[in-house]
Amino acid sequence: MGNGVQEKRSSLTQDDVLPQSSTQSAEVKQTRSVINSLFSGALAGAVAKTAVAPLDRTKIIFQVSSARFSAKEAYRLIYRTYLQDGFLSLWRGNSATMVRVIPYAAIQFCAHEQYKRLLGEYYGFQGKALPPFPRLLAGSLAGTTAAALTYPLDMVRARMAVTPKEMYSNILQVFARISREEGLKTLYRGFAPTILGVVPYAGLSFFTYETLKKVHAERSGRPQPYSYECLAFGACAGLIGQSASYPLDVVRRRMQTAGVTGHTYGSILGTMRDIVAEEGVIRGLYKGLSMNWVKGPIAVGISFTTFDLTQIVLQKMGVTTR
Repeated sequence: MGNGVQEKRSSLTQDDVLPQSSTQSAEVKQTRSVINSLFSGALAGAVAKTAVAPLDRTKIIFQVSSARFSAKEAYRLIYRTYLQDGFLSLWRGNSATMVRVIPYAAIQFCAHEQYKRLLGEYYGFQGKALPPFPRLLAGSLAGTTAAALTYPLDMVRARMAVTPKEMYSNILQVFARISREEGLKTLYRGFAPTILGVVPYAGLSFFTYETLKKVHAERSGRPQPYSYECLAFGACAGLIGQSASYPLDVVRRRMQTAGVTGHTYGSILGTMRDIVAEEGVIRGLYKGLSMNWVKGPIAVGISFTTFDLTQIVLQKMGVTTR
């Protein structure tokens, strides 16, 4: 009888331990997935933005001025900047971009993975490709989350991009001067058009990329596209996403840099009205879009490809080190 009691206690102990160890294993796996997503996203954002930094800076300068944009004028601006301030000046403001884009991209990609998981559980597609609407929603929520958490850094980056280096020597000085001379609320000027713009931009970018990967997997039988295919899918995603949200991007930049350009912009509609009145719809709200059609697909393609490749490498390293 004593042996029977001991055996029963032993089996109960094992039954209790198994669910606990299973839960702990799932938690460790989830934590590792979050860390991998954060690191992969940060690297993806840094590589992509550095690659297109000179084009991005040139685009911002045209966006916040009333000067007419053309490819020829953009080339002249880049060349003149190179002659006057040197080659590295083409990356002026990129340090502020990195301070912003690394946490932004890390949060956005990580949030996207988590939103996909949560929506997959909610809609009953756990571990599978999401249906179209949840796929779009996951991207929009990820972009909104990242933009809301990192917006002041985007404001600082825009200021550094359009001002001479004598005005702001470093990122901390930008924060200090804006807070002292214009007030802390200025750090969130242009926040509303940013959120309104990031919903279609991030939503359509992630939606397009995930959809193209899904269609590719169904037709090719390969779960993961080759690198050049990822670049092409990302380029299409960037082209669609940025074209859909571009006017709001122009409005955002005008509101962010109002303190150093001499303009006063109070609201989204007011800013749009002023831009259209002074420069017209196409030349104002879509100024620099053609450059974005070059820069955007390259940046988004590099970003998605870097994220996917880094995820694959980290997963393989996780398998070998366990």
